[in-house]
Amino acid sequence: MISRIDLRGRTLSRRELLAELPRAEVDVEHAADVVAPILADVHARGAAALRDLSERFDGVRPAHVRVPAAQVQAAVDALDPQVRAALEETIRRVRQVHRAQKPADFTVQVAPGAQVRQRWIPVRRVGLYVPGGLAVYPSSVVMNVVAAQEAGVGALAVTSPPQRANGGLPDAVVLATCALLGVDEVYAAGGAQAIAMLAYGAVGSEDVDGETLCEPVDVITGPGNVYVTAAKRLVRGVVGIDSEAGPTEIAILADGTADADHVAADLVSQAEHDPLAASVLVTPSVELVGAVEAKLVDRAAATRHSARVQTSLAGRQSAIVLVDDLEAGLAVVNAYGAEHLEIQTADAAAVAERVTSAGAIFVGPYSPVSLGDYMAGSNHVLPTGGCSHFTSGLGVHSFVRAVQVVEYDADALAAVAGRIVALADAEGLPAHGEAVRARF
Repeated sequence: MISRIDLRGRTLSRRELLAELPRAEVDVEHAADVVAPILADVHARGAAALRDLSERFDGVRPAHVRVPAAQVQAAVDALDPQVRAALEETIRRVRQVHRAQKPADFTVQVAPGAQVRQRWIPVRRVGLYVPGGLAVYPSSVVMNVVAAQEAGVGALAVTSPPQRANGGLPDAVVLATCALLGVDEVYAAGGAQAIAMLAYGAVGSEDVDGETLCEPVDVITGPGNVYVTAAKRLVRGVVGIDSEAGPTEIAILADGTADADHVAADLVSQAEHDPLAASVLVTPSVELVGAVEAKLVDRAAATRHSARVQTSLAGRQSAIVLVDDLEAGLAVVNAYGAEHLEIQTADAAAVAERVTSAGAIFVGPYSPVSLGDYMAGSNHVLPTGGCSHFTSGLGVHSFVRAVQVVEYDADALAAVAGRIVALADAEGLPAHGEAVRARF
């Protein structure tokens, strides 16, 4: 069901190691060619294009692209009490963690009468994409909205694909989650067309011809399929984006102390997201490998999304990687840079401190990825495809900008005027120096 990659007894360079490790193949370039006309259509025709594209791709033509506020509220009124209680606790925990993330302003006195301040300023408006394909993600509403709210963003728009089963509205629990968070600007739009709507804005409604339907945003965040990713790539520069999200992935670094059933359960839990989801176990324990393989057979057969799970586990993106020891295992997971990395080893906390690349790290047998998906308080919108080598998961930092404020008085400028002139002349930009001399 799941392949083995045996790296024991081999000394590999970083390049060779990356070539050996499993990874989903996603052709974003091809998807970009597909979605470019969709972006242009929404840019040109606004709401009319959004309705046509929803009918084409989602099989339903929404009566309202912007969901009426009354229907958002009705969704929370009808929400199952247990689900509501779970969402409220998730919101509380995620808000608690993200409130602590907000960076502090600072001021540096460079010299008498010379200061540089740094201010963190939230972006004006953000668009938050919530997927709705093989699964729906009210938890992603929480992760995106809470981070933006705690950053101080003034205007938030949430968009999620219309669902035939919900009369052309987004999923009912997604709508209810928006209501719990105080968000009433919600759109029934998915895919590349939703990204275009957020980036360019859209005009036209069923009520007033030429009326603005959605104002452009400054930043778009949230995961999606390859077409959403391609659309985000194409509008980057018009707006900011969080990252180009690929298929979800889990890596587990485990030794012989790990519980094979826990490991198998966690690999299956990630595989149920998508046939392209990656489940990777890295271990020096041959005994653990055999036990996990047996448990995977049982769990994959018994789970609700069995076919999807089995496809994911059998795909080239999933594997069990055998290594000589934990030191070699750390080298593997640091090269892989998983979206989610579990450490199930002896002294797991110490091992986790040596991890240099991961979207989020889950330490010990009682910190599964599922905890982070819902209730840990951390954010589950994380870099995939090795992007954790150079970027972070979603957080307050995704919605703020650092702006430096420079303030010198006359004496402070005079003290460095000659040096500014010298550097300006050295760069062949004499007018820069003259701009300083003009003040004296």
